[in-house]
Amino acid sequence: MSTTTSPPTPTESVEPPNGTKSLVRGTLPRWASWGALGAAAVLAGLIVRLLGFGVTPFVLSTAVLYAIGISGWSRWVEGGRKATDRAFTALVASAFLLALTPLVSVVVTVISRGLDRFDGQFFTYSMRGVVGDGGGAYHAIMGTLITSGLATLMSVPIGLATAIYLVEYGHGRLSRAITFFVDVMTGIPSIVAGLFAYALFALVFGPGTVNGFAGAVALSVLMIPIVVRSSEEMLKIVPDDLREAAFALGTPKWKVIVRVVLPTAVAGISTGVTLAIARVVGETAPLLIATGATGSTNFNPFSGQMATLSVFSYYEYASPGVPVDPSLDRAWTAALTLMLIVMVLNLVARSISLLFAPKAGR
Repeated sequence: MSTTTSPPTPTESVEPPNGTKSLVRGTLPRWASWGALGAAAVLAGLIVRLLGFGVTPFVLSTAVLYAIGISGWSRWVEGGRKATDRAFTALVASAFLLALTPLVSVVVTVISRGLDRFDGQFFTYSMRGVVGDGGGAYHAIMGTLITSGLATLMSVPIGLATAIYLVEYGHGRLSRAITFFVDVMTGIPSIVAGLFAYALFALVFGPGTVNGFAGAVALSVLMIPIVVRSSEEMLKIVPDDLREAAFALGTPKWKVIVRVVLPTAVAGISTGVTLAIARVVGETAPLLIATGATGSTNFNPFSGQMATLSVFSYYEYASPGVPVDPSLDRAWTAALTLMLIVMVLNLVARSISLLFAPKAGR
């Protein structure tokens, strides 16, 4: 009479025959990664406290101890292959944390130091006639908005038209030359753009010509290659089937570009333009040369020096008055305001991308 052996239940272990190795290895618990990270942080904190180091050595020590601990634990329980996988995962996570540490440190420092003067007076008063405490950055905020707006009005049409030519029309030496010069402009230092704008206005209007429009020209030199590159990539991803379908209906090429290509790529183009504005709105070197600085409010970009937030923050920190603390407080608050403007522009770029992105099924 034969007997049947029931299969083992999931809770029972299968013993391998004598002389063979089991193909089934153990597995670390789900909380292993967080547990190893917490233990590494505690141990690194004790080491850093004993040696008297700062935040950066603590983060670096935590990353190293975590990678060593999780890989060693995994090798003991799970085997060499899984341990190698966990070691590389730990290295990638540690690299991310190390790269994030300076950003978090800058954000925390700017917010903690900038909130002291983040009040109504700072946003409604200028520095005209102010010595010591008080005053604000209203003139610098308006100057930043004016120069950035003028730079956008100049850069977007030029950059978009250049991108359309490169994608839709250019296929010869001129196209290659434009691409080369756009690549060169992308990598030029910002101080060179300021010197170019200052020299241009000095040749046309005379030496010493410094105004808001010159600063806008310097910013446009930095913005144009970014707009060209972002718009070009967005135009390239428009399917050729859409162009061919429009051509098959007898539509002229300019109308295909205006009615088909640009509406399809408008989300990416708008995002690229907004990010280009966020890129140049915080520039200091070109505005320091081409726009200058003043303590009064100037709404005319074609006459006289004009204050901007970046230059205002630089002068308040580099040349503080007596006493020093009010100037430093204004510098940090200007930096915080500039950081908030850049954050808002990035949020606007994301919103535009989501709003105008092609919907599924259309």
